[in-house]
Amino acid sequence: MGVELIVAALAAGASAGVAGTATQAITDTYGLLKQLLKRRFGGREQAREALEAQETEPGVWQTRIGDDLRQSGAAEDEQILAAARELIALADPKTAAMFHIGTVHGAAGQFYAPVTIDQRTQGPGAGALPPASPAAG
Repeated sequence: MGVELIVAALAAGASAGVAGTATQAITDTYGLLKQLLKRRFGGREQAREALEAQETEPGVWQTRIGDDLRQSGAAEDEQILAAARELIALADPKTAAMFHIGTVHGAAGQFYAPVTIDQRTQGPGAGALPPASPAAG
C-alpha cells in the first residue's frame, strides 16, 4: 500500500499545483516528499528525473517510479509515508479517506483485497464468532 499512497500523494500535490489551488502547506509538503524520495533514489537517476514532472495521474507515477519506490525501500520508509499521508490529506481529502488505516492488531503483510478482521474476544458479542472449521484444527 506504500507505493499506492506515495503515487496518489504525488499526483494530488501536482494536481493542486496545476489547478492553482495549492496552499503553502501543500507546496511545502509536496517539496518535502520529493526531497525525501530523491534521497532514497540515490543512484537512480531516471527515478530522480521523474520526480521533476508535474504529473497529475497516479497511474503514470506508478509506471515511472513504482519499481524504484519498492526497490529503494521508500514504500516502507515511515518518514516518506508520513509526508505522503500529510500531503494527500491536505491536497485531496476525499482520496485520503481511501488510505485511512485505523489500529490493527494481529495483521501483517500485504493485502490485495478487502480484509475484515473481527476481534470480538470480550465484551458485547463475545463468543459470537463462528466455530473454527475442522480442517483448521
